Amino acid sequence: MTQPSATTVSDTYRRLLEAAGAVLVGQTAPFELLAVALFSGGHVLLEGVPGTAKTLMAKLLARLVSADFRRIQFTPDLMPSDIVGTSVFDLQSGKFYLKRGPIFTQILLADEINRAPAKTQAALLESMEERQVTLEGERHPLAAPFFVVATQNPIEYEGTYPLPEAQLDRFLFKVTVTYPDPEQEREMLARFHRGFNPRAVDELVTPVLTPDELTAAAREIESITVDESILDYVVRIVDETRRSPDLNLGASPRASIALLLTAKTLAAFHGRTFVTPDEVKALAPPVLRHRLLLKAEAEIEGLTADAVVARVLARVPVPR
Repeated sequence: MTQPSATTVSDTYRRLLEAAGAVLVGQTAPFELLAVALFSGGHVLLEGVPGTAKTLMAKLLARLVSADFRRIQFTPDLMPSDIVGTSVFDLQSGKFYLKRGPIFTQILLADEINRAPAKTQAALLESMEERQVTLEGERHPLAAPFFVVATQNPIEYEGTYPLPEAQLDRFLFKVTVTYPDPEQEREMLARFHRGFNPRAVDELVTPVLTPDELTAAAREIESITVDESILDYVVRIVDETRRSPDLNLGASPRASIALLLTAKTLAAFHGRTFVTPDEVKALAPPVLRHRLLLKAEAEIEGLTADAVVARVLARVPVPR
């Protein structure tokens, strides 16, 4: 197996960040995690209050990688057929044809995903895991890359349907999007004062790479070297979540795979051909936070999933 060109991948990542900087202010960390997930072939759940650029980040990333983009506003009356499509009878030909839903795209924004009932949320499961849709017993493959960015509001829960653990586990990352700091918000206001229009993303930035180049970069990332000690480190971290006295439910084997894959991608972004413990530690919170079920006593104590992950990382020895 040939060694990957980590420099090429890191150069691509640098160009992505530079181009994104023309539009985004103060959301570099969440955008980096979106890019890591996209290059790793996973999906992302963005959690943050309204107005923190969640939609803008998804649209911007789609533009930068020349990908088709569609947005679905999830509501209580949204039906599965509104997402995947349905068979429609054509009177002229006397035949049924497939009217494709918005899921037939490359980057899909599932906005406020927890506002739709479980049956509608479940319409995404097959496509997220298998990159296909089954309609009337017929399989329809989705275009590559296929990347779901789902959003939810962490404050307003009235009239929402919490995502079940099985669906949460399908997301590679859960990314918390916070408010910008005052300096960043001032810069944002200055840009708006000078005429910045976030709705005109296509006019503000030009693509950095094509979907084919993205696929080629993902292949290079697959060849990043992982030492046996790093594999053991990942296993011990995930296993420690299953032993934690603060949790009713620890992370699944899918979390181990996610942590390994994304650590390889982040190493390539950093220009390295091998994974270090730093990549694993940096990505443990977004990989694990939505896969853990806290005990009632831990919640009463005021613990959060991130705090439990920090405790787990503190207990697992870092390989030398």
